[in-house]
Amino acid sequence: MAAYTAADVKNLRERTGAGMMDCKKALSETNGDVEAAVDALRARGLAAAQKKSSRTAAEGLVGVAVEGLKGVAVEVNSETDFVAKNDQFQDFVRKVTGVALTEDSDDVETLKAAGYPGGGTVGEKLTDNVATIGENQQLRRAKSVAVSSGMVVPYMHNAQAPNLGKIGVLVALESEAGADVLEPLGKQIAMHIAAAFPQALDADSLDADVIERERAIAREKAAESGKPEAVQEKMVDGAVKKFAKENALLSQLFVMDNKTPIADVVAQAGKDAGTPIKLVDYVRYQLGEGIEKEQTDFAAEVAAAVKG
Repeated sequence: MAAYTAADVKNLRERTGAGMMDCKKALSETNGDVEAAVDALRARGLAAAQKKSSRTAAEGLVGVAVEGLKGVAVEVNSETDFVAKNDQFQDFVRKVTGVALTEDSDDVETLKAAGYPGGGTVGEKLTDNVATIGENQQLRRAKSVAVSSGMVVPYMHNAQAPNLGKIGVLVALESEAGADVLEPLGKQIAMHIAAAFPQALDADSLDADVIERERAIAREKAAESGKPEAVQEKMVDGAVKKFAKENALLSQLFVMDNKTPIADVVAQAGKDAGTPIKLVDYVRYQLGEGIEKEQTDFAAEVAAAVKG
C-alpha cells in the first residue's frame, strides 16, 4: 500500500508545479513525507515550474498542421522570443500540434491530458520544459476546422520553422474541386485573413457584445451631431452595418484588389472551376493577442536582485 494519498499528490503538484508522475515518484522515495518530496523535486529542478508560472508568457509560437480533411492551430507561449527559437521548444509545439490533430476537443485541459509522443502527457512534458528551459510556458489555446470534402489550407506568416511562426491561419473550403484549384485559392484567402484580421466568418457570427459596444459608440457620436432622433438612429444603424461589413470575412474587400468581397472571390473561383466552392470556416491565431504584457522597470529589477 502506498505511503501517500491522492490528496498528497495533489498538494505536492500545487506546491511545486511538477508533473503527476514526478510527484508520485518523489512521494514514494520519501515514504509519503511531503516536505521531503518538495525538497527532492527542487533538487531535480522540477519544482521550478511553480515560481515561473506567475511570470507573463506572451511570446512563443503558433503551430498549424493539416491531415486529410482536418486542420488544427495551436498557440504555446513563452516569456521571451529567444525561447521560441529553441529547438526543444519548437519540437514541443510541433508535436503538440500533431497531438491536437488526433483529439476531438479544442479544450486545452483535454489536450494537456492527452498522451505525448515518447511517454507521459502533454501537460507533464510542458512542466518538464519549464524546468529544463527555465522560462514559464503555457499551452494557451487550440482550434480545429474540418470539411467533409474539399481542403483545409494552412498558412504561416512570419514563419520561424515549417508550420511554426507568429500568425497561423487555416482556411476550410468545402468543394468537389481539386487541390489545383483549392490550394492556391485557400492560400490567397489565408494571406488576406492574416492581414485583414476578420472577427467572424459572416455578420451573423460576430460577437453580440462587440456589436453592442459598437452600437453604443455610434449612439454617442450620433448624439453629438445634434440631428433629429430619427436621423440619429439611421446614423447608428449605418455605423453598425459598416462595422459588420468590415469585420466579417465574407464581406471584407479582398486585400489583393481592395474592391471584391471575399464571398465573390470564392464564388468566382467556383464558377471558373465548374463546381461550387464554399468557405465554411477559418482560424486565425496571432501570437500573444489579448495577453496584457507586464511593463517592467529593468533598473528596479536589478536593484531588487542585488538586495536579495
